[in-house]
Amino acid sequence: MGHEFGNRTQMLHVISYSLSPFEQRALPHYFTKGIPNVLRRTQEPFLGIMPPFIAFYLIYTWGTQEFKRSKGKNPAAYENDR
Repeated sequence: MGHEFGNRTQMLHVISYSLSPFEQRALPHYFTKGIPNVLRRTQEPFLGIMPPFIAFYLIYTWGTQEFKRSKGKNPAAYENDR
């Protein structure tokens, strides 16, 4: 048992690389490349996604207004009740 805990097996022709945590950067190019990339990706499908949402909104508002109008009483039908 002459090997230490991490060196139990010996593998040939395997190369492993590691980088110290002190040499890593947590958010490389986050502000210079990340945010512009997000903006570009959200602007590209805008014309394909927004028209159905606008159409749905217009149909929904028209439907709710029509529903409220149909549920209300007609004041002209009650003019001569006094």
